[in-house]
Amino acid sequence: MAEKITNRKPRADAERNRQRLLDVAKVAFAQKGVSASLEEIAREAGLGIGTLYRHFPTREALIDEIYRDEGNRLVEAAQQLSAERAPLDAIQAWLLLFIGYLANKQIHADVLNCMAGGESDVCTLSADAIVEALNLLMQRAREAGEIHHPIEPLELLCAIAGVATFGVDTDWEAGAKRLVALMVSGLRNPTPV
Repeated sequence: MAEKITNRKPRADAERNRQRLLDVAKVAFAQKGVSASLEEIAREAGLGIGTLYRHFPTREALIDEIYRDEGNRLVEAAQQLSAERAPLDAIQAWLLLFIGYLANKQIHADVLNCMAGGESDVCTLSADAIVEALNLLMQRAREAGEIHHPIEPLELLCAIAGVATFGVDTDWEAGAKRLVALMVSGLRNPTPV
Protein backbone atom coordinates (compact mmCIF):
# COMPACT_ATOMS: atom_id res chain seq x y z
CA MET A 1 0.00 0.00 0.00
CA ALA A 2 1.39 3.40 -0.97
CA GLU A 3 2.08 5.74 1.91
CA LYS A 4 0.32 9.11 1.73
CA ILE A 5 2.69 12.09 1.74
CA THR A 6 1.42 15.22 3.46
CA ASN A 7 2.75 18.70 4.14
CA ARG A 8 5.37 18.59 1.45
CA LYS A 9 6.62 21.76 -0.18
CA PRO A 10 5.21 22.54 -3.61
CA ARG A 11 7.46 21.77 -6.52
CA ALA A 12 9.49 24.70 -7.79
CA ASP A 13 7.59 24.83 -11.09
CA ALA A 14 4.24 24.77 -9.27
CA GLU A 15 5.36 27.66 -7.08
CA ARG A 16 6.54 29.62 -10.14
CA ASN A 17 3.16 29.00 -11.82
CA ARG A 18 1.31 30.16 -8.70
CA GLN A 19 3.36 33.37 -8.52
CA ARG A 20 2.94 34.01 -12.24
CA LEU A 21 -0.84 33.67 -11.86
CA LEU A 22 -0.82 36.12 -8.95
CA ASP A 23 1.26 38.67 -10.85
CA VAL A 24 -0.94 38.47 -13.95
CA ALA A 25 -4.14 38.56 -11.89
CA LYS A 26 -3.03 41.75 -10.10
CA VAL A 27 -2.58 43.50 -13.43
CA ALA A 28 -5.80 42.10 -14.91
CA PHE A 29 -7.86 43.09 -11.86
CA ALA A 30 -6.30 46.56 -11.87
CA GLN A 31 -7.25 47.02 -15.51
CA LYS A 32 -10.63 45.28 -15.70
CA GLY A 33 -11.89 44.94 -12.14
CA VAL A 34 -14.20 42.09 -11.14
CA SER A 35 -15.03 41.37 -14.76
CA ALA A 36 -11.49 40.15 -15.51
CA SER A 37 -11.74 36.72 -17.05
CA LEU A 38 -10.00 33.94 -15.16
CA GLU A 39 -9.46 32.18 -18.50
CA GLU A 40 -7.65 35.28 -19.83
CA ILE A 41 -5.55 35.45 -16.66
CA ALA A 42 -4.49 31.84 -17.10
CA ARG A 43 -3.77 32.34 -20.81
CA GLU A 44 -1.76 35.55 -20.15
CA ALA A 45 0.26 33.63 -17.55
CA GLY A 46 0.96 30.96 -20.20
CA LEU A 47 -0.97 28.34 -18.25
CA GLY A 48 -4.20 26.41 -18.57
CA ILE A 49 -7.36 27.24 -16.66
CA GLY A 50 -7.02 23.93 -14.80
CA THR A 51 -3.71 25.11 -13.35
CA LEU A 52 -5.35 28.33 -12.17
CA TYR A 53 -8.17 26.40 -10.49
CA ARG A 54 -5.71 23.97 -8.86
CA HIS A 55 -4.03 26.92 -7.17
CA PHE A 56 -7.12 29.11 -6.69
CA PRO A 57 -10.40 27.17 -6.73
CA THR A 58 -12.50 30.38 -6.72
CA ARG A 59 -12.15 34.03 -7.69
CA GLU A 60 -12.32 34.91 -3.98
CA ALA A 61 -9.45 32.52 -3.24
CA LEU A 62 -7.36 34.31 -5.87
CA ILE A 63 -8.22 37.72 -4.42
CA ASP A 64 -7.47 36.51 -0.88
CA GLU A 65 -4.09 35.29 -2.05
CA ILE A 66 -3.34 38.62 -3.73
CA TYR A 67 -3.99 40.33 -0.40
CA ARG A 68 -1.80 37.83 1.44
CA ASP A 69 0.97 38.06 -1.16
CA GLU A 70 1.01 41.87 -1.11
CA GLY A 71 1.02 41.90 2.70
CA ASN A 72 3.87 39.39 2.81
CA ARG A 73 5.89 41.51 0.40
CA LEU A 74 5.53 44.53 2.68
CA VAL A 75 6.59 42.48 5.71
CA GLU A 76 9.64 41.15 3.85
CA ALA A 77 10.49 44.66 2.64
CA ALA A 78 10.44 45.93 6.24
CA GLN A 79 12.95 43.27 7.26
CA GLN A 80 15.20 43.99 4.28
CA LEU A 81 15.06 47.78 4.71
CA SER A 82 15.77 47.42 8.42
CA ALA A 83 18.94 45.51 7.61
CA GLU A 84 20.09 47.86 4.83
CA ARG A 85 19.17 51.40 5.86
CA ALA A 86 19.31 53.83 8.73
CA PRO A 87 16.14 53.61 10.88
CA LEU A 88 14.27 56.69 9.62
CA ASP A 89 15.38 56.09 6.03
CA ALA A 90 13.98 52.56 6.34
CA ILE A 91 10.67 53.93 7.62
CA GLN A 92 10.43 56.44 4.77
CA ALA A 93 11.29 53.86 2.10
CA TRP A 94 8.79 51.40 3.57
CA LEU A 95 6.00 54.00 3.74
CA LEU A 96 6.61 54.76 0.05
CA LEU A 97 6.20 51.04 -0.68
CA PHE A 98 2.97 51.14 1.33
CA ILE A 99 1.72 53.89 -1.00
CA GLY A 100 2.34 51.53 -3.91
CA TYR A 101 0.39 48.84 -2.07
CA LEU A 102 -2.52 51.25 -1.62
CA ALA A 103 -2.31 52.38 -5.23
CA ASN A 104 -2.78 48.79 -6.33
CA LYS A 105 -5.76 48.41 -4.00
CA GLN A 106 -7.23 51.76 -5.02
CA ILE A 107 -7.16 50.87 -8.70
CA HIS A 108 -9.12 47.68 -8.21
CA ALA A 109 -11.21 48.54 -5.17
CA ASP A 110 -14.23 46.97 -6.84
CA VAL A 111 -12.40 43.63 -6.92
CA LEU A 112 -11.61 43.83 -3.23
CA ASN A 113 -15.22 44.68 -2.44
CA CYS A 114 -16.43 41.53 -4.18
CA MET A 115 -15.21 39.40 -1.31
CA ALA A 116 -17.99 38.17 0.94
CA GLY A 117 -18.87 40.95 3.33
CA GLY A 118 -16.13 43.20 1.96
CA GLU A 119 -13.74 42.05 4.68
CA SER A 120 -12.15 38.65 5.09
CA ASP A 121 -9.93 37.07 7.69
CA VAL A 122 -7.10 37.30 5.17
CA CYS A 123 -7.57 41.07 4.89
CA THR A 124 -7.47 41.39 8.67
CA LEU A 125 -4.36 39.20 8.93
CA SER A 126 -2.64 41.21 6.21
CA ALA A 127 -3.49 44.48 7.96
CA ASP A 128 -2.17 43.19 11.28
CA ALA A 129 1.07 42.02 9.63
CA ILE A 130 1.51 45.39 7.91
CA VAL A 131 1.03 47.34 11.15
CA GLU A 132 3.47 45.02 12.92
CA ALA A 133 6.06 45.45 10.14
CA LEU A 134 5.96 49.24 10.54
CA ASN A 135 5.97 48.85 14.32
CA LEU A 136 9.26 46.92 14.11
CA LEU A 137 10.81 49.67 11.96
CA MET A 138 9.58 52.35 14.35
CA GLN A 139 10.81 50.43 17.40
CA ARG A 140 14.26 50.25 15.82
CA ALA A 141 14.17 54.04 15.26
CA ARG A 142 13.07 54.62 18.86
CA GLU A 143 15.92 52.45 20.16
CA ALA A 144 18.34 54.45 18.01
CA GLY A 145 16.94 57.68 19.50
CA GLU A 146 15.75 58.93 16.11
CA ILE A 147 12.03 59.28 16.80
CA HIS A 148 10.89 62.37 18.66
CA HIS A 149 7.10 62.06 18.86
CA PRO A 150 5.13 59.26 20.51
CA ILE A 151 3.10 58.11 17.52
CA GLU A 152 1.68 54.70 16.69
CA PRO A 153 2.27 52.90 13.38
CA LEU A 154 -1.45 52.71 12.72
CA GLU A 155 -1.70 56.51 12.92
CA LEU A 156 0.86 56.91 10.13
CA LEU A 157 -0.82 54.25 8.00
CA CYS A 158 -4.27 55.79 8.51
CA ALA A 159 -2.99 59.22 7.49
CA ILE A 160 -1.64 57.82 4.23
CA ALA A 161 -4.75 55.71 3.65
CA GLY A 162 -6.86 58.83 4.23
CA VAL A 163 -5.07 60.64 1.42
CA ALA A 164 -5.67 57.60 -0.82
CA THR A 165 -9.35 57.37 0.13
CA PHE A 166 -10.25 61.01 -0.27
CA GLY A 167 -7.96 61.76 -3.18
CA VAL A 168 -9.31 59.19 -5.64
CA ASP A 169 -9.94 61.73 -8.40
CA THR A 170 -6.68 63.59 -7.86
CA ASP A 171 -3.00 62.72 -7.97
CA TRP A 172 -3.27 61.30 -4.48
CA GLU A 173 -0.01 59.34 -4.81
CA ALA A 174 2.03 62.54 -5.15
CA GLY A 175 0.21 63.99 -2.15
CA ALA A 176 0.80 60.82 -0.16
CA LYS A 177 4.53 60.92 -0.97
CA ARG A 178 4.72 64.53 0.21
CA LEU A 179 2.87 63.48 3.37
CA VAL A 180 5.41 60.71 4.01
CA ALA A 181 8.31 63.17 3.70
CA LEU A 182 6.54 65.53 6.11
CA MET A 183 5.72 62.76 8.61
CA VAL A 184 9.25 61.35 8.63
CA SER A 185 10.65 64.85 9.06
CA GLY A 186 8.30 65.35 12.01
CA LEU A 187 9.39 62.09 13.59
CA ARG A 188 13.05 63.10 13.75
CA ASN A 189 14.50 64.10 17.08
CA PRO A 190 15.50 67.75 16.95
CA THR A 191 19.19 68.45 16.64
CA PRO A 192 20.57 69.74 19.98
CA VAL A 193 21.28 73.46 19.91
